[in-house]
Amino acid sequence: MLRVAAARAWDLCSRTLSLGSPRTVASITVHCPKPCLADEALGIRVQGLSPQQKVTLRALVESEEEVLFDSCAHYQADGQGNIDLARDPSSGGHYTGVEPMGLLWSLSPAALEHPYERLEKRDVMKTPMILELLVHQGHSQPKRLPGQVIAKAKTERWFAAPGVQRIRLREGAVRGSLFLPPGDGPFPGVIDMFGDEGGFREYRSSLLASRGFASLALPYFNFEDLPPTMKDFHLEYFEDAAKFLQRHPKVKGPGVGVIGTGKGGDLALSMITFLSQVVVAISISGCCSNTAADLFYGEKTLPGLRYNMDKVQISDTAVFDVYESLDDPMDPANSESIIPLEKADGHFLFVVGEDDRNWKSSLYAQIAISRLQEHGKQNFQLLSYPGAGHRIDPPCSPFYLAARDRVLGVPILGGGKVQAHGRAQMDSWEKIQEFLRLRL
Repeated sequence: MLRVAAARAWDLCSRTLSLGSPRTVASITVHCPKPCLADEALGIRVQGLSPQQKVTLRALVESEEEVLFDSCAHYQADGQGNIDLARDPSSGGHYTGVEPMGLLWSLSPAALEHPYERLEKRDVMKTPMILELLVHQGHSQPKRLPGQVIAKAKTERWFAAPGVQRIRLREGAVRGSLFLPPGDGPFPGVIDMFGDEGGFREYRSSLLASRGFASLALPYFNFEDLPPTMKDFHLEYFEDAAKFLQRHPKVKGPGVGVIGTGKGGDLALSMITFLSQVVVAISISGCCSNTAADLFYGEKTLPGLRYNMDKVQISDTAVFDVYESLDDPMDPANSESIIPLEKADGHFLFVVGEDDRNWKSSLYAQIAISRLQEHGKQNFQLLSYPGAGHRIDPPCSPFYLAARDRVLGVPILGGGKVQAHGRAQMDSWEKIQEFLRLRL
């Protein structure tokens, strides 16, 4: 709370500097469909400045945990005193160049906040994320006291379109939330999973439903009465989820898709390999082998690749680099952990960042593709992004070079470069949707 109060005081100071100053005609406008969804681009323009005036544009968001996030970029007005982020380049701050949405994907914890917090929307249905945009006099550096405020505006970022339904799920052992688009359907059905932090995230599912997909946000440990840790997994749990989604009256058949990030990525590959209900698998920064915990399905067992903590490196800033710590899937001793995805009749999409430092997802995708090709399969597509890191989220989501792991409680290096990662999120989100519509 002390950090939050201090951050608010710092922000209040920057705002009150404008009190008593001459009235300015400067204004900032935000153009977006109403309501504006969180994956939609904004048109941000500033007007009424002096010709060639230098200003800092700053974005502010407070999370539901009351953590303040901010970003800033340096701009110079044109000869008419205008700035258009879709046209004009930033010369400094958190990014440079023409980046219309750079203020959003470069958001990071503000000064005096814990530096490794994530900005994730928890309540995706009832409240929007409030984005405040400010124009400050002169060029000020990130995390430093900015110049006086000469214009400001607020806009809402919603994670569910009007008419999207959210149905909490307690179907046998299966937990989660089913998001349905407005209308009678039927809609393509997608199961949505995240990584080895466990718990429950709904923001991607609610956005998928807003784009016309029936999306089941599926937790698999560390939520309600599910196992608290990754010990053993039983594919029957995921099979029950796939059967539930497949037989829902608003879901288009005959099969469903799965999208998973990190650990969720290798689970997606196992699901399309062994479950007849799953015909599409999208692995975002996933592995070609089963990882972390053994996976059981009837008489089958896929041992999980393990982490060797002796290979973890810790930086001077106490960030954990686990890049080399996962067992090598190509080691003959780990052959039984490889997912036999050549048995799948469906279609694969691999999405990877080439600068992923969480683990070697680009290499793992190549191993998986080589295995498919060796068996005469061409049922795959690869999206590989230079400079992108591990957590490739929907567009406009903030980039994190490192972020605190909610299970381990320590910051883990994710890798990537802010601009390349932001662009990868914009590009991959559209192509993921295209792939799902084509294959489901």
